Amino acid sequence: MLPELLGGAALAAAGTLAYGARSRSSQLFGPSVWKGPATRRAIALTFDDGPSESTSDLLTLLHDHNVRATFFQCGHHVRRLPRVAQRCAADGHEIGNHTDTHQSLYLRSPQFIYDQLARAQSSIAEITGVTPTLFRATYGVRWPGLAAAQKRLGLLGVMWTTVARDWKLPAAGIVDYVSPKAMPGAIVCFHDGRELLHHPDISSTLEALAILLPRWREAGYEFVTVSELIGRT
Repeated sequence: MLPELLGGAALAAAGTLAYGARSRSSQLFGPSVWKGPATRRAIALTFDDGPSESTSDLLTLLHDHNVRATFFQCGHHVRRLPRVAQRCAADGHEIGNHTDTHQSLYLRSPQFIYDQLARAQSSIAEITGVTPTLFRATYGVRWPGLAAAQKRLGLLGVMWTTVARDWKLPAAGIVDYVSPKAMPGAIVCFHDGRELLHHPDISSTLEALAILLPRWREAGYEFVTVSELIGRT
């Protein structure tokens, strides 16, 4: 009987851990959001893994369509491409924390997690003049110790309503996948980098957005930052 109880407890604990780590609505490992209110016909576009050499092309596209977005940046890339990071802020986009070197946080110690967030926070603030208030976990996976790190650094976690899969789909595939998931209050995750890769090819992302942005605008959506979407400004 005891082994069965222990086995059941272990399964329950594993289930709780998996929910806390991966569920977009989980608050177990730190406060976070994954959508905004459905009362406003607005979408928050977010971009992960940058800045990269390709981010400038994305910024030009967003400027041409009068779109403001939220960029979750890695400290490593901010130090590597300071002028691109500065342009993101200067163009009026929101800057969030996406760890320092895009390391996974699962199976990591609380100190490792804190160091990843703190180094990125410091680099972003020093180079862009903006201290992030939002954080997105790499691969969308949280872990014990993250809540304490977020609290120390004043960061709110941000998951997503839908992720565009733009790192692997062609432009047409991105459009087909994301289009039906647009809804009031959606937080949509794209990428302007590819983890730690230098000179990434994000042409599929750019081509898809060139189709999606006017389509969503014609459907009556406005584009806002995550903080604006959730009323945190």
